[in-house]
Amino acid sequence: MDCIFCKIVAGQIPCHKLYEDARTLAFLDIGPVSRGHALVLPRAHAVMLDELGADDATAIGQALVKVGRAIVRAVGAEAWNVLQNNGEMAGQLVPHVHFHIVPRFNGDGFSYRWNPRKLSDDDAAALKDAIARELGSRQ
Repeated sequence: MDCIFCKIVAGQIPCHKLYEDARTLAFLDIGPVSRGHALVLPRAHAVMLDELGADDATAIGQALVKVGRAIVRAVGAEAWNVLQNNGEMAGQLVPHVHFHIVPRFNGDGFSYRWNPRKLSDDDAAALKDAIARELGSRQ
C-alpha cells in the first residue's frame, strides 16, 4: 500500500512517536500549526471515519483523550482543538483517518472561519426526519 501513514505504522518511515497501543498510534505532526501539534490515527487503514470498526473508533476516542491531556500539560496550553477531515473536499490531505490535536495559546495565530447560517423550523424538521430514517436503516 502506498499510504504514508500505513508506512509510519509499519515502521518504514520514522516519526516522533508519542503513544501507541494495539489499535492506535500518535505522533508529532511534521508541519505543526502550534507547539505540540500531534496526529492520532488507527493502525488499520481506513480513508473515512465511517469506515472504522467500532473497536478502532473506541480506541481512537480513548487515545485522543489520553494524548490530548498529556500534550496540553506538557506544553502548557490554555486549550486544544481536535480536528478531523473526511474527504479531500473537507481538507483531508492524507487518505487515512487521522485526528489533529492542536494545542492552543493566546495569540497563536491559528484560526478557521465558522460561518453559521439560519436553520428554519421546516428545514430542521425535514433534516431530523431524513437523518432519523438513515439512522434507523443502519442499526
